[in-house]
Amino acid sequence: MQKSGLPFSSLNLPESVMKGIEAAGFTRCTPIQEKVFPLSLKGRDVAAQAQTGTGKTAAFLITIFSRLLEKEHKKEAGASPRAFIIAPTRELTVQIYEEAKLLGQFTDFSMLAVYGGVDYQKQREELKKGVDVLVGTPGRLIDYFKQRVFSLKNTEILVIDEADRMFDMGFIKDLRFLLKRLPPYSKRQSMLFSATLSYRVMELGYEHMNLPVKLSVSKERITAELVEQVLYHVGKEEKLSFLLGLLRHEAGERTLIFINTKVVADRLTRVLNANGYKTDTISGDIPQPKRLKILEDFKEGRLPILVATDVASRGLHIEGVSHVINYDLPQDSEDYVHRIGRTARAGASGKAISLACDEYVYSLEEIEELIGEKIPVKRPDESLFVPVIKPPPQKRRMDGPKPQRHSKSSRPGDNRKPRQNKTRQATPRRSPG
Repeated sequence: MQKSGLPFSSLNLPESVMKGIEAAGFTRCTPIQEKVFPLSLKGRDVAAQAQTGTGKTAAFLITIFSRLLEKEHKKEAGASPRAFIIAPTRELTVQIYEEAKLLGQFTDFSMLAVYGGVDYQKQREELKKGVDVLVGTPGRLIDYFKQRVFSLKNTEILVIDEADRMFDMGFIKDLRFLLKRLPPYSKRQSMLFSATLSYRVMELGYEHMNLPVKLSVSKERITAELVEQVLYHVGKEEKLSFLLGLLRHEAGERTLIFINTKVVADRLTRVLNANGYKTDTISGDIPQPKRLKILEDFKEGRLPILVATDVASRGLHIEGVSHVINYDLPQDSEDYVHRIGRTARAGASGKAISLACDEYVYSLEEIEELIGEKIPVKRPDESLFVPVIKPPPQKRRMDGPKPQRHSKSSRPGDNRKPRQNKTRQATPRRSPG
């Protein structure tokens, strides 16, 4: 619980918004919220940088609800959403939507999340009726927009969340397509949030925002202060054995293990389950309903260990993640910030453990340069290396017996006799004349 910071009660917010804040259990502003609110509540454009898990989502949602309540508005079918929030991933979209429902439960605003993988027609019909607050991923938003399910010509507030991730995931063309369909930046309020604000992100901001004020909290330290970081140098062949020892020694309530490839994720999950650790994995190719079910089990404590690729490192707000383990050191330094930001959220403490092996150690220097500090190194204790029980080999998926091939002459139900191949006799040529 936040013990310091500006009380929300001093911000003179609308009563319905304050009720939502109290229902969410928030009493005081986080450092980034303290910097954002004096500007955003007056309608100024902001580009805010802060480590993940510090209340950025609540900062722009509280601004949206407070600003929209200042004007009366009549909702029409197929009309523009009053607030338009663009997020790079399905998981982040769902998280923003859930927090919006919590904070805005005492307002009359209609809210909708649209994203790929589920409920295409249902989302389309809801959007067609008209909504006040729309949050979605670029692909699904453009799909509905081109079908003229909704418009953007009268949108009042724009939010771009995790802007740097838009570049990383190749969404920048889609993002620009949507931004060009909005009213001119002088006729709307725009807010951009990200854990890192690179030159390319700010270039996007200056192009599509109205003189945004750049805000940053602890510029010299972009990782959360309450995250205890530690680094172990281990060989590639020793990582599995060392990981099992860590899990036995640390005994975290919820442990999130990050790897770089899906193949390693699947193999690691099988090994951990074989060694008595209940584990599941999420990656980009898992169907959305299954992915949401796995995340729900992890959030509720039914699944103590989750193995994930970087698709899960951005935007997931999961309370009580005690440990983040970088089984593979990320090759993108910004991914390190987002990964370890899954722990120590909302003022809690957490531990981030990284294993630097001979394959991925080369990114360590770039990571430390970005975070502005050396990650404390510990020497691996021999007691942490434990024998690995290998899982049984995976059974091949059998989709049923292979259909027997039949020649044209022996098809089922064909009573015709097979045609015999007669040897063709060579006809002697007549001699000329």
